[in-house]
Amino acid sequence: MPTESSPAAAAFNPARERLVGLACAIAVVAIWTGFSLSSRFATHQALTPWDVAALRYLGSFPLGLALGAWTGWPRLPVGRSLGLMATAAFGFPLCAYAGFQLAPAAHGVVFLTGTLPFMAALLGLLFLREPFPPRRWISLGIVALGILLLAAGSVEAAPGAWRGDLLFLLGSLSWAGFTVMLRLWQVPAAAATVVLAVYPPLLYLPVWWLALPSSMAAASTGAILHQLIYQGVLAMVVAGFLFARAVNALGSAQTTTITALTPAMVTLAAGPVLGEWLGWGGMLGALLVSLGMAFGVAAPWRRVPAVVDAPAPRG
Repeated sequence: MPTESSPAAAAFNPARERLVGLACAIAVVAIWTGFSLSSRFATHQALTPWDVAALRYLGSFPLGLALGAWTGWPRLPVGRSLGLMATAAFGFPLCAYAGFQLAPAAHGVVFLTGTLPFMAALLGLLFLREPFPPRRWISLGIVALGILLLAAGSVEAAPGAWRGDLLFLLGSLSWAGFTVMLRLWQVPAAAATVVLAVYPPLLYLPVWWLALPSSMAAASTGAILHQLIYQGVLAMVVAGFLFARAVNALGSAQTTTITALTPAMVTLAAGPVLGEWLGWGGMLGALLVSLGMAFGVAAPWRRVPAVVDAPAPRG
């Protein structure tokens, strides 16, 4: 952490940091929207959940190596690296991919990202003692009502999808744990991204190759490239870096409130893209989630301690 007299501290601009955090969080919403649609679309591409995960790790590995070479290798204790990997690299994506095999995209985004502000708020209150002003409770209440309407509007269209919903909730809890770890340990965005991009493939890919069900041979080249690029490059590396940067700038509560916009975006896109349409109740739920997110972001913002990444080496 920079001291008050260090150049990094002197250069810290709260207004600029807030704008950077907001921009990163909004970019995460866009990528997570595509993540939900792509993960659900994988069920039509002759790929098992284990195959999609393998493509995620295959895509992230070379970029993680390049980022580590550019910024320097992260010096995180083994226990902290394992904690970040267990939640963000394994818990979240594996539960999501398996859940999308059992439930529609609207379910996934409601329970994966829609519940994330609540999961992160609870864990932040327990482990970080983060302040939770009344305005944010109102914001989460509006989001909760929207989530209930979204869920009610989609359950009728997909009876029996509750098994996928449970997996989505577990995935949401995993990502909330990752969010709290970022704040608790003050992990720089670049360091977190390298850990998540490089180490998990070394653990997962041999197991997938030797023991897990695969239908990769039946998938088209286009399907493989699509999931490799979106899951490995965008969802894993780019979104992982942007999310960590947003948490460092805004804190976990406000960042996850912004990402609660994702259910509305996926709900609007799932109809024309996947043919999974919701009724008026679901559409009203999407609107309420968006309004709740906007109300929470507009709440008075208090500066949080920032993590300043070390300058990238230029040699």
